[in-house]
Amino acid sequence: MMGTTRTLAIRLRASLQGAIGDVAFGMEDGAVSIAGLVFGVAASTNDRSVVLLAGAAGAVAGAVSMMAGTYLDVQSERHRADALVEVARTRIAADPAADSARITGRLAGAGFSDEEVAIISRAFARHPEALLDHVVAMELGVVRRPGVSAWTHALWMFVADIFAAGVPVVPFALFDIGTGRLVSLVVTGALMAALGVARGLIGHVNIWWTAAQTMAIAGAAALAGVIIGHLVAG
Repeated sequence: MMGTTRTLAIRLRASLQGAIGDVAFGMEDGAVSIAGLVFGVAASTNDRSVVLLAGAAGAVAGAVSMMAGTYLDVQSERHRADALVEVARTRIAADPAADSARITGRLAGAGFSDEEVAIISRAFARHPEALLDHVVAMELGVVRRPGVSAWTHALWMFVADIFAAGVPVVPFALFDIGTGRLVSLVVTGALMAALGVARGLIGHVNIWWTAAQTMAIAGAAALAGVIIGHLVAG
């Protein structure tokens, strides 16, 4: 039992690492878009049930849309990559000497000695799949063996988006409309700050800048929502 749990934990962690970009984007998209929606509706009504309905419907619809978009995007990219790989495979099979010469020239230009270039050239001649891997990676920018599946990317996007989208909404289920507005603003701001810090850590850039940038984006969305809410409410 313990071994099974450990294996599942390892697989879950690996899938999260492979889809970390989707998680970051999903959380930012969910929080920003639903914050704008919720604050806009909350600015035009004192009925928290209306705010909850709008927020919940928007959160679910947005998360499903992002999940579907992520799945189709990953699938499309992989189909394109497969097509490019097949084109490269056909080209190498028709004239392997041309690709070998191009690779050896690139290696020599990078500073490899004649002996090293000859060793690598002979190795590629013995292992055509390795030659294909090199060509598609270096010349086409294609990874032949992608990590996590398209469904994994899509599911992580859905989970991240729906979680973050729920943050601005939940306070209206727990508090009256006035308190809900304030609590929602605070917790959404805290979430965006945390996301900004995470972006900085992942990208190895200044965390204060990424935190301020992320909060500013959410703030702009919320402000836009409030303005629209007041305009519609008259």
